Amino acid sequence: MKKLIAVLLLLSASSFLFAQCPYKYGATEADSLECLTQITNFNLHYKAKNYNDAYDAWQKIVNNCPCSWDGIYTNAQNLFQSLIKAETDSAKKELLIDTLIYSYDMRNQYFPEKFSKGYCMGFKAYNTLIYRAKSLKYEDLLQVLDQFIQSVELEQEKTQPAIWDKYFQLAEKLTQATKDTSYVIEAYGRATDYIDVSINNAMVQYEAQTAVIDSLNELYTSGKIDTNYLINLCKKPAADTTKQMKLVVNYRKTINKIEKAVAPYASCEVLEELYADKLESIKEDLSAINKVVVTMAKSGCLTSPTFKSALEIQHKAKPTRTSAYWMGMLSLRSYGSSSNKAELDASINYLKEAVAMSETNEQKADANYLLATAYMTKGDFSESRSAAYAALKANPNMGKAYILIGDLYARSGGRCSSDLPYDYAWAAADKYAKAVAVDPSCAEQANKQRAGLRFPSSDELFKRGINKGSSYHVGCWIQENTTVR
Repeated sequence: MKKLIAVLLLLSASSFLFAQCPYKYGATEADSLECLTQITNFNLHYKAKNYNDAYDAWQKIVNNCPCSWDGIYTNAQNLFQSLIKAETDSAKKELLIDTLIYSYDMRNQYFPEKFSKGYCMGFKAYNTLIYRAKSLKYEDLLQVLDQFIQSVELEQEKTQPAIWDKYFQLAEKLTQATKDTSYVIEAYGRATDYIDVSINNAMVQYEAQTAVIDSLNELYTSGKIDTNYLINLCKKPAADTTKQMKLVVNYRKTINKIEKAVAPYASCEVLEELYADKLESIKEDLSAINKVVVTMAKSGCLTSPTFKSALEIQHKAKPTRTSAYWMGMLSLRSYGSSSNKAELDASINYLKEAVAMSETNEQKADANYLLATAYMTKGDFSESRSAAYAALKANPNMGKAYILIGDLYARSGGRCSSDLPYDYAWAAADKYAKAVAVDPSCAEQANKQRAGLRFPSSDELFKRGINKGSSYHVGCWIQENTTVR
């Protein structure tokens, strides 16, 4: 009963403190000492997993000095999850749930710079679904959905993976209940739009800190800093790379899960029907257009007229690396079906834009590889190879880039004449072997390409006094050293 009254006092007393917090640790010296004592008590009990005692300290802090320490809110989710799980009294359990949900309002009120409105709104909805889903009526579920939508639109790429997960689960539940696919498709549109940015931002941070670590290792190798100094300087960037890569992994797991779940609802036919009529009315709303583009692209609807129209609107209004990449892809495909050289030239120009706007190594590798493909299609082998090597610089394990270079060499018979017919095939075989070495998953394709090569015959080698196993230089535009076989 004592704890039950304390919870009620928390919910009432905090409503007064909610609007004001004139003193960080309390109005008097005694209040401040008591506040600091309770913070110490909370830390000791929380770390020891004595959650009931930690909760006593928690209540005293939020009732008397709620502005004193943001950690009291940071640790609240885990604290209350443990208390709720252990509580057997249903009335007390409900009050604990109420307090947990309410604590997110307090976070944003007292520490808005750390706990944004969108973040707190999202976790209020999250906990409502976690603990109240079975008791919520349809109207209640719509209110929770609205909280998720507001949270996502406020947080955008900062939205946490856990929020995306619960938001999409609710959207899917409503679609199943109402047979209205717009719930899941709109949720999917937001997820694909913002999560890609989340992953990109995390990768940019990861690569920046990796570069710092590489620079420090170079200083260490050159003897400019000692081991202890290296370890100390690497602590922060190493911790940050771990954090950012964890974010990337979690976001990718989340979007993969969402993509798998949305598949039954988001066929190209459904998306075409959903977006075709909307396109005219939303063409001035770039955010809405972006969602159409990303959603249809992720669903593989690249031949859809609506996708192409939305993409053109998007790229004209605000070119991005992604829009340039997809415009390049579409133009390349259009050339393949029409043989219109203007489409091929347009593809190359778009892909150059995509390369220039790429931020992460993954983006640079993908854009350069597609650019290399466009140049190869045009017959500009030298430029194609340069783009392929740019892709490999960004991703040394991109086996398909080596296959592409091998294909360039294999197709050089009509433009390379030498004293030894088919000598370029050795250079091509080297690239296919390199592809397998860096990326075993492409072995089947690389070996198939190699099997189609025609090499100089033994008679031709004998006539020229060339021995198998000796070094050989392939001339023409290739200019590669290889081995006779």
